[in-house]
Amino acid sequence: MLKIEIFQGYNRVLSDYYDVVAFIQRIHTAYLYSVFAKPPYAGESMARRTKRRRTRAESRALPVTAPYIKRQLPFFDPLDEEQLNKIDSQVDWMLENIGFAFRDDPAATRIWNEAGVKMVGDKVFADAKWVREQCAKIPSEFTQLARNPERSVVIGGNNQVFAPIYGAPFVRDLQGGRRYATMDDFEKLVKLTYLHPNLHHSGLVICEPTDVPVSKRHFDMVYAHMTLGDKPHLGAITEKSRAQDSVDMAEILHGKDTMDNNVVIMANVNTNSPLLIDRVVTEAIQVYSSRGQAMVVTPFILTGAMGPVSTVAAIAQAMAETMICCAFTQLVRPGAPFVMGNFLSSMSLKSGAPTFGMPEPVLSNYVIGQMARRLGMPLRCGGSLTASKIEDAQAAYESADSMHSTVLGGSNFTLHAAGWLEGGLATGYEKLIMDADRLGSYQKIMAGLDLDEDQFARDAYEEVEPGGHFLGSAHTMRHYQNAFYNAELSDSENVESWEEKGGQDMRTRAYHKWNKMLDEYQPPPIDAGVKEELDAYVAKRKEAIPDAWY
Repeated sequence: MLKIEIFQGYNRVLSDYYDVVAFIQRIHTAYLYSVFAKPPYAGESMARRTKRRRTRAESRALPVTAPYIKRQLPFFDPLDEEQLNKIDSQVDWMLENIGFAFRDDPAATRIWNEAGVKMVGDKVFADAKWVREQCAKIPSEFTQLARNPERSVVIGGNNQVFAPIYGAPFVRDLQGGRRYATMDDFEKLVKLTYLHPNLHHSGLVICEPTDVPVSKRHFDMVYAHMTLGDKPHLGAITEKSRAQDSVDMAEILHGKDTMDNNVVIMANVNTNSPLLIDRVVTEAIQVYSSRGQAMVVTPFILTGAMGPVSTVAAIAQAMAETMICCAFTQLVRPGAPFVMGNFLSSMSLKSGAPTFGMPEPVLSNYVIGQMARRLGMPLRCGGSLTASKIEDAQAAYESADSMHSTVLGGSNFTLHAAGWLEGGLATGYEKLIMDADRLGSYQKIMAGLDLDEDQFARDAYEEVEPGGHFLGSAHTMRHYQNAFYNAELSDSENVESWEEKGGQDMRTRAYHKWNKMLDEYQPPPIDAGVKEELDAYVAKRKEAIPDAWY
C-alpha cells in the first residue's frame, strides 16, 4: 500500500511538473512574440499582399541551407597501428595471391595487359605496392557541382554528404501500403529529397519505376533529378550505353567546358562479390572515369555468403576489391576521382536473410573509415539500414545503430541515409522523412562542441538570481533560435497536449509532413534552352531504343 501511495504521489508531482513546463512554454512563447514579432505588413492593401506572395513564390523555390556538413567532431578510430598493419597485410596478400576476376569485358582485359599487370585467364594478380601507388593518385577530396552552384558538395576529407536510399523496387506509405514503385512515386521522392534540407545529394534510383521499360527508364530518372530538383545526383550504370546517356545529359546540363574541368555527375556500382569485377563495373568506369567524373565502387558483402563469416576477413576483402577497381580507374585516366565504398552486412545463418544494425557491420564501419583515411581515399558507407518492414521499433534501433556508426566512422558520402526499409527492397515515404529529420541531429553532433566565449554564458549567470530561470535572459534571447536542434517530427509535449492533437504517432506525423511538402512543392528554375536541349536528347534516344522490360 505504501509503495502504491508513493507511486501515486510521484505521478501527481510529475503531472504538476509538466503543467508548469507547459505554462512556462506558453508564457515564454508569448514573451518572444511580444519582443520579436510585429504585425506583418500592417496597412498593406490586399492586392499588394497578393502580389508580394506571388513574387515570393516565383523566386527561388527553396532557400539553401548548408549544402553539406563540414565536420569538426573527431573520427572514431578503434584500431592501433599494429592492428591496421595486420589488415593491410591481408589486403596485400589477396591482391597478389588470390586475384580478382575481370570478366566479360575485352576492353578491360586489354587495359590490364597494356599496363603489364599479371593476368591468368581472366584473373588479375597485381603487385600490392603498385596498387597502392595507383590509389594514391586519386584526390582525397573533390567537389561535385550541382545545377544550383549553392548546392555543390565536397566529398572527402572532413566533409559529410547525405543521400537517400538507392535501388528499391517497392515503395510503402501509410495509406497506400507496400506496392511496386511507379514513375509517379519516383518523381514524388525526388521532390521530397530536393525539398528536405538534411539531404544534400539526391542519388539516383530512390525507387525503381517499374511501369517504365528497363531500356528507357534511366532517361526519365536522370531527367527527373536534373529538372525536379537542383541538388547533385548520380548517373545510370546498369549498361554501358545508359552510363553514356547519363554523361551526355550531364554535359548538356552543365556545359562541356564545365564538365571537362569538374565533377558534375557520379556513379555508384557494386562489385560482384566475392572476387568478381564484372563488365557492369568496368564499363561504367570506362565511361565515367574517362571523362574525369567520379566513380563510387562498393563491394556488397553479406558476411557468410559473399565473404567469410569473420568480420576482419570481410573488411580486408572489401578493401582489396575496392582498391583493385580504383587502380583500374587510374589506368583509364590518372587522377580520376574515386570513392571507396563499403557495404558489409551480417546475415542470419539459419535463414540466409541479411541483417542490419548488428554489431559486426557497425564495427566494420568504424574500421573501414580508419583504413580509408589511412589511404587518403574518400569513403562511402550506408546509412539508416534496417530489415524491418515498417517504421517500428526494430527499424528505429537498427537504423540508429547503423547510421551512428556510419557517421562516427567517417563516411564522406552516405547512400541510404534515409528511406531504407525491408533490407533495401522498399522505400518508405514516412521512413524517408523520419530518417531525414534525424539526419539534422548528426549535423549538430558533427559540428562538435562550441567553445566560443559567449557559449560560457557568464553574463547570464550575472543576470539570473539564485532560484530564478534563464528563459528570459539576454543570453537566451541571443541564442534561442539555434541553441538546440529542433526534431520536427518528435513530440515532446505533455500527454494532454499530444492527445488534443489527435494522439498521432511519428509515422502519422511523417505521413502528413511529406504530403504537405508535396502540396507546397515548386520546381527550381532551369534555363529554358538547357531544358529544351535535354528534352530533345531524351526524345531522340528513346525513339532509337526499343522497349525492353528486363
